[in-house]
Amino acid sequence: MKLSFRWYGEDDKVTLEQIRQIPGMESVVTAVYDVPVGEVWSRESISRLKELTQQAGLKFQVIESVPVHEDIKLGKPSRDRYIQNYCENIRRLAEAGIQCICYNFMPVFDWTRTQLDHPLADGSTSLVYYQEQVEQVDPLKSDSDLTLPGWDASYSREELRDVVAQYQALTEEDLWANLKYFLEGIIPTAAECGVNMAIHQDDPCWSIFGLPRIITCEENLDRFLKLVDDPHNGLTLCCGSLGCSPKNDVVKLAAKYAKMGRIHFVHLRNVQILPNGFEERAHLSQCGSLDMYGIVKALVENGFDGYVRPDHGRMIWGETGRAGYGLYDRALGAAYINGLFEAAEKEYAAHG
Repeated sequence: MKLSFRWYGEDDKVTLEQIRQIPGMESVVTAVYDVPVGEVWSRESISRLKELTQQAGLKFQVIESVPVHEDIKLGKPSRDRYIQNYCENIRRLAEAGIQCICYNFMPVFDWTRTQLDHPLADGSTSLVYYQEQVEQVDPLKSDSDLTLPGWDASYSREELRDVVAQYQALTEEDLWANLKYFLEGIIPTAAECGVNMAIHQDDPCWSIFGLPRIITCEENLDRFLKLVDDPHNGLTLCCGSLGCSPKNDVVKLAAKYAKMGRIHFVHLRNVQILPNGFEERAHLSQCGSLDMYGIVKALVENGFDGYVRPDHGRMIWGETGRAGYGLYDRALGAAYINGLFEAAEKEYAAHG
């Protein structure tokens, strides 16, 4: 595996120098953040990220993410222009040495939590999702509390109500058709450039506010991979996004899709499943509901050799910063991931 770490650019409180000091760290996962969704990234901005990364002794090989414009997801006539721009971004990133691009196809909200600083028993804080808190929000009502984490702050209240209403008029089959159209537009370019496209699962993996969500479970992942059956059309296996539902056996999914060669990127994190939602926890298996060693073992035994990163971390030791993306707990997660892979690889080498 190739160990990586999410970095939010020069404004990130976590520095490249700190990331470089994490044992086994190979590469940075980043993006251009100052370009409107759907537009073409400048070569200068891409080159700047590459230069900074390499100066710190790290590799520049993974982008997370190139966002998909809502007009593509909604199937509007303007989508062709945005798909052309997306292809141009793939080309420019490939020129800079990028080998994997993570993206998602979630309507409106990239991810949803109800609190970013929920105190855990050990005194740390983490991201959580409680269904009863979500049910108190209605994006179509003007007096609704529109502050749930993960919402696109670029929308005004009126714009958010409008785009949510458009999605609520869309069926899951409509969204599948729009996803297929998008993939048919970009995968030939990705294949030509040697870039692996890796879709991220919906987070969480169920419908919210009546919006269609389709990248949620094994049946739907199978359907997704068949939309354009090309090895460059693959997955970001997000253990937390899938694992927050007890219906998803993440160990089984890791083995299945690694064996197919369709996992290009893995987000490793643990969650505690609750009757009313879930809480993000420390990475260790004993801290949550997921068998983290089982997941890693399944990846190793089925030939996975792609990119891995520790996903959301708690805030520990008094650290402040971007929720889920502090240094300390993610660094601990990276160390744990190193240990899991070393053990699994040695066991597999000894016993097959």
